[in-house]
Amino acid sequence: MTLTLITANRNYSSWSLRPWVLMRALDIPFDERIEPFAAPDNYDAFRAFSPTGQVPVLIDGERTIWDSLGIVLYLAERFPGVWPADEAARAWAMSATCEMHGGFAALRNDCTMNVGVRVQPRPAFPALERNVARLAELWAEGLDRFGGPWLAGPDFTAVDAFYAPVAFRVRTYGLDVGSAGRAWVERMLDHPAMRDWQATALTEAWREESHEAELAEAGTITADHRAG
Repeated sequence: MTLTLITANRNYSSWSLRPWVLMRALDIPFDERIEPFAAPDNYDAFRAFSPTGQVPVLIDGERTIWDSLGIVLYLAERFPGVWPADEAARAWAMSATCEMHGGFAALRNDCTMNVGVRVQPRPAFPALERNVARLAELWAEGLDRFGGPWLAGPDFTAVDAFYAPVAFRVRTYGLDVGSAGRAWVERMLDHPAMRDWQATALTEAWREESHEAELAEAGTITADHRAG
């Protein structure tokens, strides 16, 4: 049975990016289906395929697996390489993945993901400054402890996938995540799966009002590479 991953717009959907880039990086075969954000509230439309009215959603035969973390946990039981083989690296990667899934609220709220633009951000509030400082600390720790070039060692794993949307945010807003963090961001952005995601994002002509409003509140757009 072929897996189907349902995602939303490439420019906006940070949660969709996580399982998508992991599955591409690990060569897990799947079909993909895009359900774009067409309105400020897509709940009713997305309820047709998602129990939470949100994306991403993984379809495996009669099973529906929802939430980016739920999908990654499901994949980890069926495919090798989702988590690091080394026990210490795996424990760290799981903790860092859960921290991203449940934390960094200021980063999400103040630096909305938009792949195709560059922004001069407004002055950062203390909560955002703390989030960015924590990113720098966390990434440097993983790279130092496990030797890189990925966050938990030599292989791309779920923890890299969970911070993939942040790599786009760092570039979009020029966030200072330290020298080790910058090196990881450059490596992430150069990954073939990330380049493919970006290429599709730049061709999208969709514009959704609420996402664009969040972008306008984040700062001044200095470049827009999106189609249309």
